Amino acid sequence: MKKKIIITFFAWFFSLLIFFPILWMIITSFKTEIDAVAIPPLFFSFEPTLENYGIVQERSNYLKFAQNSVIISFGSSILGLVLSIPIAWSMAFHPTKRTKGTLLWILSTKMMPPVGVLIPIYLIFRDLSLLDTKLGIVIVLCFVNLPIMIWLLYSYFKEIPNEILEAVRIDGASTLQEILYVLVPLSLPGIASTSLLCIVLAWNEAFWTLNLTSIDAAPLTTFIASYSSPEGLFYAKLSAASTLSVLPVLFLGWFTQKQLVRGLTFGAVK
Repeated sequence: MKKKIIITFFAWFFSLLIFFPILWMIITSFKTEIDAVAIPPLFFSFEPTLENYGIVQERSNYLKFAQNSVIISFGSSILGLVLSIPIAWSMAFHPTKRTKGTLLWILSTKMMPPVGVLIPIYLIFRDLSLLDTKLGIVIVLCFVNLPIMIWLLYSYFKEIPNEILEAVRIDGASTLQEILYVLVPLSLPGIASTSLLCIVLAWNEAFWTLNLTSIDAAPLTTFIASYSSPEGLFYAKLSAASTLSVLPVLFLGWFTQKQLVRGLTFGAVK
């Protein structure tokens, strides 16, 4: 009993510690600029104001940035599923002696600093007229998250008995029918958690969106960055913009946390 209480205490302690920056950001968004930089910091001894949210709405078209974020995050995840499901199916049910090495190589691409390939990708996008387009960002973020999607789906597919798919092949099903009508329904929870995770990752992506967009395809990460100017940081307005940008994906994460955790930990025992 005592051990359970201690574990619960530390769980709550670290949860609150992790959540504190978000809470502080929300509190700061209701302060004036003077209160936001006050020393010592003002926790609750200030007069709340909605002025920052009004200024943010007047200065920027929040809904346009939010719409771009939705299109980019969902579009990149859907495109990623179209590519990663056949790849993971091939590796899970038709492995070769090079399959493990290929999986490690795919994962190793996530270790490469993005800035190392920024210039060639920028030049390619410039020549293909994909700069500052939603299609261009969807393609980039799809391939950024593709290694994670392949690994997660591969773990899920390995849990499905191969005998089921063999029976389907004996009945005369084509490869496409095998994937669409058998594999996808059986692994739907895994596909859902994988897509949710990649939506969150794409929503929070800043490096590629800041470098490959400017106006037309700019998502909420660019919206936040616009509050950093040569005159300095306007902390209260920056906090208001950040709160408006974070809350949608924060609620999505809260409502789907079980699926996200399952997607991250499935197959970990192996």
